[in-house]
Amino acid sequence: MTTSTPPPAQPGLLGPSSVRCLALCLVSTAGTGAALLLPAALGRTLDLLLAREPAARWVLYCAALVLLIALLDAAETVLGGTVTARTTAWLRRRLTGHVLAVGPRATARFGPGDLVARLVGNAAQAGTAPSARAALFAALAGPVGAVVALGLISPWLAAVFLAGAPVLALLLRAFARDTRECVTRYQEVQGRIAQALSEAVGGHRTIRAAGTEDRETARILRPLPELSAAGHRMWRVQGRASGQSVAIAPLLQLGVVAVAGVLLARHLVTVGEVLAASRYAVLATGVGVLVGQLAGLARARAATGRLDEVLAEPPVEYGARRLPPGPGRLELRGVTALRGGRAVLDGVDLVVPGGTTLAVVGRSGAGKSLLAAVAGRLTEPDSGEVLLDGVPLRELTHDDLRRSIAYAFERPALLGGTLEEEIGLGLPSPSPARVRRAARTAHADDFVRRLPDGYDTLVADAPRSGGESQRLGLARAFAHGGRLLVLDDALSSLDTVTEARIAEALLNGGTTGTRLLVAHRATTASRADAVAWLDGGRVRAVGRHEELWGVAEYRGVFAEGVETEGPGTGAPDGGVPNRGAGDGTAPGGAAPDGAGPDSGALGKRTSGRGSS
Repeated sequence: MTTSTPPPAQPGLLGPSSVRCLALCLVSTAGTGAALLLPAALGRTLDLLLAREPAARWVLYCAALVLLIALLDAAETVLGGTVTARTTAWLRRRLTGHVLAVGPRATARFGPGDLVARLVGNAAQAGTAPSARAALFAALAGPVGAVVALGLISPWLAAVFLAGAPVLALLLRAFARDTRECVTRYQEVQGRIAQALSEAVGGHRTIRAAGTEDRETARILRPLPELSAAGHRMWRVQGRASGQSVAIAPLLQLGVVAVAGVLLARHLVTVGEVLAASRYAVLATGVGVLVGQLAGLARARAATGRLDEVLAEPPVEYGARRLPPGPGRLELRGVTALRGGRAVLDGVDLVVPGGTTLAVVGRSGAGKSLLAAVAGRLTEPDSGEVLLDGVPLRELTHDDLRRSIAYAFERPALLGGTLEEEIGLGLPSPSPARVRRAARTAHADDFVRRLPDGYDTLVADAPRSGGESQRLGLARAFAHGGRLLVLDDALSSLDTVTEARIAEALLNGGTTGTRLLVAHRATTASRADAVAWLDGGRVRAVGRHEELWGVAEYRGVFAEGVETEGPGTGAPDGGVPNRGAGDGTAPGGAAPDGAGPDSGALGKRTSGRGSS
């Protein structure tokens, strides 16, 4: 089995664009070096002018240094922007790929809103880390070089500055520590707000129907005071550091200039050297620049830490085995899956013979969808194993596993391409004929052809009901093919006539291989070769729907609180059975907030193969 330990968000000190980042370091350092040479050149020029000696060459030197500083500053800006953009893009690609490799576990831990906040905002902040390090190196080189220059002019000047240097060092250390804490807290609260907003957007129809817009707005914005407190604390920390540096730096500068004046009076330094010393004192006390660079680096490090939390989630591991020839026999051996410390699936043993259809039924919370996810390795069981034609799924290669198992869901994700691309999603080279054949099997071909651009219509431009969306998801699964087809309540938004036709196609040559159906309607269960009845995370019984129907608790799975007579019973009291919502419902019938059509009384109270 292949294993991998995900590297941290930043691949080393220089980031992914190591050449550009190294060039940025060199350009920044060269700019700092030119800035350090300029005071010495100005001092020498002043001394020559006061001595009435030729100074034209030194004036040119000064002009060249000023021009060089301007050019290097421009190059630093361009390189810094390029390095930041490339690093941000690299981080977003890496984080997106890792989240997809981890699968649903990433969303379950962090939430989609928080993941988006990390992917968008935190990745952009973390992307500034390499350029911030380069800028910080140059910002540190300035004061260090200025102190060395003061020492070359006179050791007394360097000694005066170094006497106050420990105070500046302590100030910068405290600032870096406090800033990191504030920024981390600020980013965490931002993530919580993004998560709450994502939940509200997903449930916007329920919120509007309940008339709770104001309440939801208040819930989303509830962390704002905490966010404001963290933001104000950041400003206070930075303001305090800047204020303290403003108080200390002028004293050091004044001390250097005063000592330089004394040395000038004793003819130990020249007027030009006094000018240079005053400029070097300013450079040596450039705490304001350091404060800004440290703040930027602290934000980048805090954001990188949030990205590393996501990257610490281990991705799904795959083996090296290939599937042998077989009919698609699915077997679950002692499968246990925990959620929130509770065993949603508890020691499940189940066998689905190759080429047959098994319906999985049970009350809400019985573990049906989790069993469907485990059956195709969309999630891992905490114990036990799942085998396909005798091979444990975890030992299969990624390509073999995904080629062999197809899925259709209650609310299929249509990702934004054309309808033909969506139906052929995941296929290496989907042919138009294969896509259209799958669409006809899913009874999606008619409404797709009615669209102005047919199969070339963009998903965003295709108005569709919940049932039509489900049919596109079914078409995608049918086009995928494979040995195992898992339908996780993928027929729930269809009217009973369409459901009957698709079920007939499933059972009579429309698809091949083994079929596992999560079913909420009795009609769906009645058409399967066998039914697995889940109760409390365990398989209570496996058998034909007609056989299980005699158990009152089994009937209660489909019609809680309704007294039923048995298979084939219509609506009670002579009422007209509800056939469920058809595909002519308003667009968006498969709402992400869970709004969907009623299963229908007929679907709950009938049985027998082929009933509708």
